[in-house]
Amino acid sequence: MKEKRVTAASSTLRDDAMPHKQSQRKLAAARKQAAISILLNLFLALGKGIAGILSGSAALLGDAIHSATDVFASVAVFVGIWVAGHEHPSFPYGLYKAETVAALITSIAVILAGYEIGRQAIFGVSGLPDVRIALPVASISLVIALGFGIFQLRAGKRLDSPALIADARDYLADSLSTAVVLISLLVVPLGYNVDRLAAGIVCLFVFYAGGQLFIGALKDLLDASIDRETEREIIGFVEEHPRIIRVKKCFSRKAGGRFLLDMDVVLHTPSHKVADLVADRLEKELLHRYPRLILARIRPHYSPGQFIRRVTPVESPKGELSFHLATAPWFLVEVMLTETREVKRRQFVENRYKDAKKRKGLLVGRLLLKLKPDEVVAEDKESVAVILLKEAGVDMVQPSSLTSTMI
Repeated sequence: MKEKRVTAASSTLRDDAMPHKQSQRKLAAARKQAAISILLNLFLALGKGIAGILSGSAALLGDAIHSATDVFASVAVFVGIWVAGHEHPSFPYGLYKAETVAALITSIAVILAGYEIGRQAIFGVSGLPDVRIALPVASISLVIALGFGIFQLRAGKRLDSPALIADARDYLADSLSTAVVLISLLVVPLGYNVDRLAAGIVCLFVFYAGGQLFIGALKDLLDASIDRETEREIIGFVEEHPRIIRVKKCFSRKAGGRFLLDMDVVLHTPSHKVADLVADRLEKELLHRYPRLILARIRPHYSPGQFIRRVTPVESPKGELSFHLATAPWFLVEVMLTETREVKRRQFVENRYKDAKKRKGLLVGRLLLKLKPDEVVAEDKESVAVILLKEAGVDMVQPSSLTSTMI
């Protein structure tokens, strides 16, 4: 028995460490993506810049300025992700917001690039660009920026990294601006010189992308809450627990693409031990169910309440007590006064999983949890359904301890 308890304890420690390790693995993968982005942006900036100077294209030169600022932004992304992966006692909630700071720096760099491109479009010298030099470079740059932008966006969503997502959107904005440059170069042989007009359109694209990134990062830094849909989903999941009456308060905020949650819940139990057990169990379940959640704190408020709900396995409606929980054809649900145990309401629920060939105990246990019982009458002590109910803080009552006839 001692060996089993030690094994169970070590398993619990591994479960507790799993969300943290998973978050660290994602940050390591995000750092690799950011390093690739730095090299790629440097390549695009040099290529566009040289081609823009040699060809005399103001639009391509402005696009090169955009890519040059992206080099700085990509470095900021890399540093932000690197800092987010470290721990410090002065920051008990982690340094995950370093990613948000990196996203904010990225947005400022993009806005400055838009300003410089617009300035070149308005005050730059107008001339006919050399299509033979500018067109191939613009075409290759478009393919690279668009392809890597899509790849980076998928990686950012998979790794829950706002900095990578910001970087990806910057690449997509770059591809759009390069597409405008490419179109302006394609019409040059037809006698249309729209190079400066294209540079102005590039400026608008870049300003819009930078503004969106800036607003998103600013909301995160100002402790914006989790999106309402996810928050409602988390509250619903907690309130499904049989011992939870309601969620009293819920405070949530973002931290660099990760979520922090602080919740007050009202439990129906006279025992502080049961309340603590339920709160600890729910914290672990939330961390495993929602990968982006890095911290969950549940504060229990408990009281016995006026009524309790007892579930008893029976052979049939108004029938005999069944001694096998998982195979019982029916369940009697009784609502009783807590103090006198006087039955106020009865209901019979059919056990639709009694003939299940696989995972019967698990299915029956989940069915019983949905009935939100305070106690369940069961003779078997080690069945899967009973273990599931015990872990949820439900009291198990032996049939022999009942002082009155059930039916």
